[in-house]
Amino acid sequence: MSHTVSRPTFIFAAIIATACAQTDDDAASVPADTTAGAGASLTSIADIGLETPESVLYDEASDIYIVSNINGNPLDADGNGFISRIRPTGEVESLKWIDGEAEGVTLNAPKGMAIIGDTLFVSDIDNVRAFHRTTGAPLGARAVSGASFLNDLAVGSDGALYVTDTGMDATFSATGTDALHRFGASGAQAVATAPAVAAPNGIVADDSGMIVVGFASSVVQHFPADGGAPTDIATLPAGQLDGVVRTSDGTLLISSWEGQAIYRISPDGQVSTVVEGLEAPADLGWDTRRHLLLIPLFNGNRIEIREIH
Repeated sequence: MSHTVSRPTFIFAAIIATACAQTDDDAASVPADTTAGAGASLTSIADIGLETPESVLYDEASDIYIVSNINGNPLDADGNGFISRIRPTGEVESLKWIDGEAEGVTLNAPKGMAIIGDTLFVSDIDNVRAFHRTTGAPLGARAVSGASFLNDLAVGSDGALYVTDTGMDATFSATGTDALHRFGASGAQAVATAPAVAAPNGIVADDSGMIVVGFASSVVQHFPADGGAPTDIATLPAGQLDGVVRTSDGTLLISSWEGQAIYRISPDGQVSTVVEGLEAPADLGWDTRRHLLLIPLFNGNRIEIREIH
């Protein structure tokens, strides 16, 4: 049974500030497999015990894939969510590395993740929880007032932590809480709300702000860091957008439940389909060393690993 972390003096902004000052030695790099074509499957990580995998995050310092497992319904505060560590070879290092059923750990329905220094941040319904990046030890949590469906996390170019609220209830009906929040010294502050943002899901930072994709739309938006009005980057062939990653050259890769596909937006704005036939592709990860796309299949309980050219 899970228990609330006993850290009444926990200050979220202080953890973020401390994390920003921490570093870690990189593990040895592994060469990329360049034999596969664009969108070709290099491997499928399946039948290992994943349960409703929502997000994959590549921890470059540890050379490990971190997978959040909802293990049930996305809004159930059931205390059974868990986070896995999987090696790039597909081997499971630890299936329930962080376990919501373990003593002293609260984790219900983990979704998006982000790393700052040695702190792993995880969204969990209406809280953002913090864990040690290498040990998994709980470091505390911070509620987002009024939130109904906290989803993806990202670190902005300003070093701040951002989180989306997709604005849904247990029946997946709109709650009107749709927002993009930024964590500061006083907690989470909304930097964009409905109707400027609709069912925001995946987010990723660029040099001038945040790129946001929404589950209620096929439009990809850019929100400037200075709080100005958003601009539309592109309209994709299908909606129900979930995850987004940005590669080193500025290419965006975006998952679509409706299209059962991964779309690419090139740096010059051209849209193309790079992977098809994926049921419920969720919050994407990007292996920066091997240049591999990590695709959690929400309903399939597996991770697809694809090379994208």
